Amino acid sequence: MLLSPKARLAYLALILLSAGLSVLLFEPQRLLSAGWPPQLSGAGAVLVFGLAYGVCTAALVPRPILNLAAGALFGTQAGFAAALGGTVLGAGLSFALGRALGQEALRPYVRGRWLKAADGQLSRHGFRSMLAIRLFPGMPFVVANYAAAVSRMRCLPFLLATALGSVPNTVAYVIAGSEATSPTSPAFLISTGFIVLSAAVAAVVGWRKRHHLRAAASGGGAADPAAPAPQEEREPVSA
Repeated sequence: MLLSPKARLAYLALILLSAGLSVLLFEPQRLLSAGWPPQLSGAGAVLVFGLAYGVCTAALVPRPILNLAAGALFGTQAGFAAALGGTVLGAGLSFALGRALGQEALRPYVRGRWLKAADGQLSRHGFRSMLAIRLFPGMPFVVANYAAAVSRMRCLPFLLATALGSVPNTVAYVIAGSEATSPTSPAFLISTGFIVLSAAVAAVVGWRKRHHLRAAASGGGAADPAAPAPQEEREPVSA
């Protein structure tokens, strides 16, 4: 017998809670200080790190920590490959969990004009909207993943927009991590400057997007489906 939507949502909450507790116990941020286990090296270490990265992001670990660790452990090129692969993997895991366990239960709660406008934006213009979210990450990574999963956005455009849009920010953090021992080097200064600039741009874009959604929800966009239909005018019938 298939589980009800509410039961699947409860399982999703349990999975996320268990993952969060595991992260607190494992403390992946220790990679920045303790380094990578010496038993693993070369391409195998990069692959394992990428897989662990994906699981950690699905378990709510902030990506900047993992990106910095990728650069510090593997350098710019291998670190970027591991970080970007892990980013796409983590996004795919979150999207699959949200779509399978949370969509049916959460969609009835997508009410209110602002939520409907945001849901409509992701459902109709998924690739473009997700690409902007990844390029200017004002919304937390995992929140964007589950928002896309609850919407009607398709998986392939979601993953493609995630891969393309995450490149600039991931490169900046990986370079900063790889050059952390030389904080006065041009590469470190440029990468940290880009991170600060992208955060500022993300704040501005998020502010403008919020007002755009509010304007669309308050009558500038599509009509509210809950609103009553206008009465048709009828010509008087002559006797």
